[in-house]
Amino acid sequence: MDEESLYFFSPQWPVLCLDNHLLGLYKPAGLLVQGDRTEEASLLELGKAWLKARYNKPGRVFLGMVHRLDRPVAGVVLFCRTSKAAGRLSEQFRSGTVGKTYLAVVEGRLTKQQEQLTNFIEREGQNSKVVPQPGNRSQLAKLAYRLLEATPTQSLIEVQLQTGRRHQIRVQLSYIGHPVVGDMRYGASTTLPQRQIALFAKELRIEHPTRKEKIAISSPLPAGWPWALEIPGEEAPPWNWDDLRALIEYP
Repeated sequence: MDEESLYFFSPQWPVLCLDNHLLGLYKPAGLLVQGDRTEEASLLELGKAWLKARYNKPGRVFLGMVHRLDRPVAGVVLFCRTSKAAGRLSEQFRSGTVGKTYLAVVEGRLTKQQEQLTNFIEREGQNSKVVPQPGNRSQLAKLAYRLLEATPTQSLIEVQLQTGRRHQIRVQLSYIGHPVVGDMRYGASTTLPQRQIALFAKELRIEHPTRKEKIAISSPLPAGWPWALEIPGEEAPPWNWDDLRALIEYP
């Protein structure tokens, strides 16, 4: 990528990956990945608008969505610029070959340095829950976490997500008594100021859809992240959509 392409609408909004087949972007907490009936802004539509303007494309722009992040979660989102890439990446997500690394700040001090969590999860309306035994509606959910740092009241962990169930990390961590900070839906004690939660999609590892080589797409920690694991640089994007939206002009 040339220097001009390194940002998305604003120098504080990084483009994480860009080639003929892929567009990797940072999603701030509070921004939808895909639009809904509210007709609020979404990362998908912003991506199309950015590509249309950047490449002076006539007509509609194709941008394929192959995975999602929950609205209050920030981090890496990968889109596909061709139908070939979308098909191949979708298959990687379905087969579980995509590597997914998250950071989370959870309530309480974890006593184990690392642990594998295996549960069965069922959807219950707009939420999900762990069930004691598998049933017709349940799905296997697996993740592994590693404790990075801890205080008496909170823990910072790195999570390797091994399956992709709805709200999986949030549900499984809550089930062991350590909800994600700010996640009132799944048992957190308090909200965060802009209703974001302390869960961050740090990195995706895929096989490139045409070059057939392994690549990693990662995001810098956003400014305002609640754990000083690293000092955010001047280019660090804002954590929340409201703060980022104030910096840009968008369609």
